[in-house]
Amino acid sequence: MYQRIRDLREAKDMTQREMAEILHCSQRVYSNYEKGERDIPTEILIALARFHKTSTDYILGLTNKK
Repeated sequence: MYQRIRDLREAKDMTQREMAEILHCSQRVYSNYEKGERDIPTEILIALARFHKTSTDYILGLTNKK
């Protein structure tokens, strides 16, 4: 799951700071999400799925269909 959120961000050529601003969190917190050092809260997971126009199942690794 953590690699997927990084891959999605990089596919849009965005920095961690830019993504963090969209999610209303700090760059450090977002970085911890990508490294798997912090669990991703449900509301952040949903926001990521909406932003990247994908499903939460894809981000969680339950499906490979974006």
